[in-house]
Amino acid sequence: MIGHRGNRAFAPENTLQSFAEAVTLGADAIEFDLHLSADGVPVVMHDDTLDRTTDGTGAVRERTVRELRHVDAGAHFTRDAGRTFPWRGRGVGVPTLEEALAALPPELPLIIEMKSVEVAAPALRVLARASALERVLIGSYLDDALAPFERAGVPVSAASDALARLYLPALFRRSRASLPFQALCLPRAHRGLPLPIKGFSRMMRGAGGPTHVWTINDPAIARRLWAAGVNGIISDDPGAMLRERGAAA
Repeated sequence: MIGHRGNRAFAPENTLQSFAEAVTLGADAIEFDLHLSADGVPVVMHDDTLDRTTDGTGAVRERTVRELRHVDAGAHFTRDAGRTFPWRGRGVGVPTLEEALAALPPELPLIIEMKSVEVAAPALRVLARASALERVLIGSYLDDALAPFERAGVPVSAASDALARLYLPALFRRSRASLPFQALCLPRAHRGLPLPIKGFSRMMRGAGGPTHVWTINDPAIARRLWAAGVNGIISDDPGAMLRERGAAA
């Protein structure tokens, strides 16, 4: 059970507060995203702009860490279609990767998505300094963003090109003894095309690695995916998924 950007259904995504809630609930791992600040620091943010999740505007890449500390990352969070904003004005900021690592339990596995090629090398350096390389799985849609980690022997998930090449083998449930990546993190569908999750999972098991599926917020769907051999459910609502897993045990 992997918290998608923390406990995203109940707290502002990709913030230390959201991560803390997911940890308290008992999530097995946390997933989050990285961009690079104007001063070359990996920061935890999904979008390449500030507009959707904060009271700031413009590109993350054009703001320094100091500037990012002063935006309100809880400004737009709502659970009632905009009637209330319970996290607004509570000092929720945009954390750096270093701050996230320091705040999270040192034994907790992390899935970290590189949202650009330029953030990869600085992120690798931060993870190495924090002795965190052994507990991370690195994902990206960009092959070039995975390259520094592959060279360093850090586990990576398949990028888009690899998934496209493996679509037909997965559809026909062909096995592979080895694959050029260590895990799969994939959605149930891509660009409207349902993915053969069971086939991908079978292929990944044959190569000795896990399959994680995002973003699953329906406990019934999570139950079916677990039954199909999926190892990890990446969810905005880890509490609901953990209750479902407990009920099925």
